Amino acid sequence: MKRNFYFPILWGAIAALSLSACNDDNMETPVQPEQQTENLRIDQPNALEKVCYYVDQNWSSSAVLLTSLQNTADTNFMNAQMTKIAGLWGRSNPTLRFVNDPSNYNSTYNAISYSTGKIYYGYAIYYDAKSKGGDIVNAMILSHEYGHQLQYIFGLPSVTESTARPNELEADGFAGYYLRRPNGYNQTSFAQIAAAYEFAQSIGDYQTNSPGHHGTPPQRRSAVRLGFLLGQYDLTASAFDYNFFYYYQGVLNGTYKMAKNSKYPELDAYMKQYLDEIKKLQTGEISAEEFKNLN
Repeated sequence: MKRNFYFPILWGAIAALSLSACNDDNMETPVQPEQQTENLRIDQPNALEKVCYYVDQNWSSSAVLLTSLQNTADTNFMNAQMTKIAGLWGRSNPTLRFVNDPSNYNSTYNAISYSTGKIYYGYAIYYDAKSKGGDIVNAMILSHEYGHQLQYIFGLPSVTESTARPNELEADGFAGYYLRRPNGYNQTSFAQIAAAYEFAQSIGDYQTNSPGHHGTPPQRRSAVRLGFLLGQYDLTASAFDYNFFYYYQGVLNGTYKMAKNSKYPELDAYMKQYLDEIKKLQTGEISAEEFKNLN
């Protein structure tokens, strides 16, 4: 039976760096390759947005902003995913654009979510992800970046640190949630999600004191697993945030919520059976290979 947990969306208090709500721009129809270039100068992420990019780097000065990928099928897939991801959360599309740099292709190995309601997605990361894990990997990355849009809009995450870790792990959780939901990517087999997420955890880092720290590989695995588990229920963004951090404090401060989640008792009864698993994922007691075999 589908469980619905719709509650009034509470706008989170604006965090220390004053989060800006995104613009709900509609996607434009992809143009032909010779007409693709939209702007020769790409705006770089600001200090706030640097916690919301996929890889710790800026765009090169020679990169160009495009409305299409290399072929129509890839472009249509990403535009359709953007519509589905935003629709899952009851939103219209942010502006999705693609970044290429023929003179320095590897510099486009990134995806960045901007507080002005835009997501820029690099050619290099798109085609590497597709070659390593298929379409589901790019759906996962895009839903991760859209998770940052939800954070801008609603003043999330509700937990903060001196690094980007809470932001990034929650975005991983949003991705796991989207991949499972029947009105999302509708992937009920966690094995497929786990295989895709090896792409993400492989670029996890151990720079725990760096402002841009995204979380360690085991932490990223446990975050997407928790998001997938929460996908059993229909949650608002704020409700997702509450439950994500309720069960995931072990990643952030070394403790685990064992008391009954009285706000969501049905969800809590479901989650109790997975708490030890989440802990073992975060500490690395469950290996990357075992992660792929979780049900």
